[in-house]
Amino acid sequence: MAGTSQNKKLVRITTVPMALRYLLPGQMNFMARNGFDVLMVSADGKELPEVIKQEQCRHIIVPMTRKITPFRDLQCLFQLVRIFRKEKPDIVHTHTPKAGLLGMMAARLCGIKTRIHTVAGLPLMVEKGFKYQLLKFIEKLTYASASQVWPNSNSLKEFILQKKLCNPAKLQIIGKGSTNGININRFNREILDEKIINTVKEQFQYSTQYKYLLCIGRLVKDKGIIELVNVFVQLQKNDPSLKLLLVGGYEPSLDPLPASTLQQIESNEAIIHIPWTDNVAYYMFLADYFVFPSHREGFPNVLLQAGAMGLPIICSHITGNIDLVTNNETGLIFDQGNEQQMLKMLQYAITHPQHLQSMAAKLQQLIKEDYRQENIWQNILAAYKTLVN
Repeated sequence: MAGTSQNKKLVRITTVPMALRYLLPGQMNFMARNGFDVLMVSADGKELPEVIKQEQCRHIIVPMTRKITPFRDLQCLFQLVRIFRKEKPDIVHTHTPKAGLLGMMAARLCGIKTRIHTVAGLPLMVEKGFKYQLLKFIEKLTYASASQVWPNSNSLKEFILQKKLCNPAKLQIIGKGSTNGININRFNREILDEKIINTVKEQFQYSTQYKYLLCIGRLVKDKGIIELVNVFVQLQKNDPSLKLLLVGGYEPSLDPLPASTLQQIESNEAIIHIPWTDNVAYYMFLADYFVFPSHREGFPNVLLQAGAMGLPIICSHITGNIDLVTNNETGLIFDQGNEQQMLKMLQYAITHPQHLQSMAAKLQQLIKEDYRQENIWQNILAAYKTLVN
């Protein structure tokens, strides 16, 4: 765009509005307040009105899907090309795999100079055979179409380099990692609303006679839910005072849990399933331990949130998790998918609450120093300004 009097135009794209709502809240509004004309693009979805209200930025619907849908994908690609030709953005910045592929290809076809794709996790990490090869090809195509690729953690960057997915010169990490940082004012034990605390307590009949293990995220195989449920059943045999809180929705069409796991979740009275909620901080406030057995992450927001709340963390040894949690220093780490190790770690945590609490305090301090939302936003803004000027 000509001249400096006009604001530079920034297009931010995610596959579904849920990503704008939960992965990037506040970021588009911040960029708009700091000199960018921001346009958001995603498929339609129930979170959309909330996103537009919160960010106060324009939004265009492009009906992208999270699955492999070649015909629909081609239509969306053409739609994005039309949008870019009309809008003439200075920067196109994509998140999530499908939005990355289509957004970067369309931006390149339109000759947009600054094309950024943020990598916040790779589905191919847990795939094999043909699907692995296909996903690898898609990632390589996305990165080849981008001018900059921003992995949101150091371990993710290492993985991308090791698998030779991207030209190393394109890779950059913003700050110490993370996509959106953490809102220290929201995830803060001191400022929670007493009324909401009581409502949440009632929701699962909270009682101090129980110890609560909390896991937050999609209830799918990829998040390690099968192992977690198996391990919890073992723990429960020796300690009837334990409860497991599973907060999140099922995804039967994308990554269904086996019938035996679903049966256990539904029939075991000590396992409490809470569908998706905005009161994440309140569950973290009431829980005793945060368990995160995920198989793949980029840089998990939920660990930042639990850490900011001072909740002791027991998690899997995977990219993203290991960028934030150091075993026996700021939390406990078990090998991904290893039920015996997870069991041992949880037994240790439950019998050594003081040690876990002291590690949680260390992690809380580290998060306050390195991962404040405002700092991450300032870093992204500085990168944008450097790229367009």
